[in-house]
Amino acid sequence: MDEQDRLSATFAALADPTRRAILARLTEGEATVNELAEPFPISLQAVSKHLKVLERAGLIARGRSAQLRPSRIQGEALKGVADWVADYREFWEESFDRLGEHLTELQRRAAR
Repeated sequence: MDEQDRLSATFAALADPTRRAILARLTEGEATVNELAEPFPISLQAVSKHLKVLERAGLIARGRSAQLRPSRIQGEALKGVADWVADYREFWEESFDRLGEHLTELQRRAAR
């Protein structure tokens, strides 16, 4: 999968609030499907589907421990999102600086 496809898959996975909540839970450490399903009013099968989306996007990895398949968060896909956002951060900071300069000029003119 190329970088653009990976970024699209990551954003698509992050678009769902349940998947974002699952990722937030996994920042505390590995968890099984049963543990991840506890706070949600959805079936284990639905949680498993969410986990598959997160796994395909590279946001989590699933291990094997006896009958369990604990999930853990992966950082690489999130780094791609952070890098993409960082490119736009500079644009917005420069835009806000120009806006600030413009407002200062308007205030200066109004004070005359």
